[in-house]
Amino acid sequence: MDYKYIEQLLDKYWQCETSQAEELILRVFFSQECVPVELSQYQSLFKYEKESSENQTLGEDFDKKILQRLNVEGYGNGNKEQKRVKIKVVSLRDRMMPLLKAVAVVAVIVVLSNAAQFHFQNTDSHSEDINYANYQDTYSDPSVAYDKVESALLLISEGISKTKVSVVDTLASVDISKVNDSTGIE
Repeated sequence: MDYKYIEQLLDKYWQCETSQAEELILRVFFSQECVPVELSQYQSLFKYEKESSENQTLGEDFDKKILQRLNVEGYGNGNKEQKRVKIKVVSLRDRMMPLLKAVAVVAVIVVLSNAAQFHFQNTDSHSEDINYANYQDTYSDPSVAYDKVESALLLISEGISKTKVSVVDTLASVDISKVNDSTGIE
């Protein structure tokens, strides 16, 4: 006998594509006594499924026993009175509050990251002011270049020494007794 239809149903069953009617056909087929040898390996599966569904039924008094164990009032005598539950009304504002908090946190993170990025970009831009690729020598004779650098360094040295002398003169002209009287320090 050809069992191609049963084999096709089994393939669909393993891929979870069978309908309830097709699964019923498989259960009825495998509940028979004579099943082909090549399909007998699946017989125990469908028999177990049938037996387990028959054995797992709850008794009439199941709810009563559970509720008695949970000590729910009004169920000790078989009275099936339902317990009242207070309903809390949740406003739209309360519903949206977690979302608003999340948006605020994201906004703070974005603002701080932009501020940090702006700060780091500004500090890095000063180091890139000199374009070394376009740099050209202005002097062909090294001795002339050396003389120019030496004169520039002498001008800088003179400026520093003049500033130093003016600071020392200013400090010498300050009357220390007046400073001590105004600050109260002796």
